[in-house]
Amino acid sequence: MFHHNKELQFNARVSRPDPRFAALLLEQFGGGNGELKAAMQYFIQAFAARRPYPDKYDLLMDIATEELSHLEIVGATITMLLDGVNGELKNAAETNPIVHLKGGGMTAKEELIHAALANPQFLVLTGGGPTLRDSQGNPWSGNFINANGDLTVDLRSDIAAESRAKIVYEYLMKFTDDPAVRETLGFLMTREIAHFQMFSAALDTIRPNFPPGVLQGDPRYTHTYFNMSNGVEARGPWNQGQGPWSKGEHWAYVADPVKHVVETKGEIEQKPEGTSHSLEEIRKKEQELSRKRSNEVKAAAPNGMKQWSDYPQKELAAPTGPAT
Repeated sequence: MFHHNKELQFNARVSRPDPRFAALLLEQFGGGNGELKAAMQYFIQAFAARRPYPDKYDLLMDIATEELSHLEIVGATITMLLDGVNGELKNAAETNPIVHLKGGGMTAKEELIHAALANPQFLVLTGGGPTLRDSQGNPWSGNFINANGDLTVDLRSDIAAESRAKIVYEYLMKFTDDPAVRETLGFLMTREIAHFQMFSAALDTIRPNFPPGVLQGDPRYTHTYFNMSNGVEARGPWNQGQGPWSKGEHWAYVADPVKHVVETKGEIEQKPEGTSHSLEEIRKKEQELSRKRSNEVKAAAPNGMKQWSDYPQKELAAPTGPAT
């Protein structure tokens, strides 16, 4: 159950109107890396985690709800940055153009015209408030959401989402010198860092969590790096030595991919290299992990009547039967 608290999570303020920056800030309101995208992504992911992973359900719902709080902060900031626009637009009896915005004369008018030309629908349709579009006027879409029903995948998507949101706020701060707005952006950016760490810690509690999902991949190909460009070769832990692999494993560097493909008959005759695991061992591990993951989900699903919540809800886990 959601309950709206009238106080913003952070005391959002602006020093002066700035229609151009308001249009840019739409990126974090209705954009593909914005607050609504994050809130809906975590909210949707949470449902599949409710029974098998109630602790992750709680985490996802908490962060999703905080993201809605951040959406409110962004929307409030956009509205304050457009202070004066709505009132002038409502003055329908006057035929003069909008020239008397707070902050001044032709400069304010030019800023407003610039914003209107860059994103015409922003002011024409919203009348001085936020719109569920990005800074270029593209509408928000459910296609922004990544939810795959597997926490080893979803949590990595969430870590990436927080990374992108953080860098967008970092870039946005370059386009405003308003100290109050910068303070708000700094808070929102910092919360992305906190969420990044939360998701990383949650992923670390799921073992094993690599590779994502259940299937482990073919050991003939997992450790191979193909040098797919000519000239000077770049070497590092991504293509030489142990890299991210377990002790005793290493990258197999293929300097001449064309020759390699011919010699292995299109990889069909390739033998495992860089790993001591055989294909048979990998298949056995996949079967064990399949049973483990399947049992986690099945064991948490009760037979017969199902119920999502207890009243009151005193435990993280979903109820195993109907209320009595």
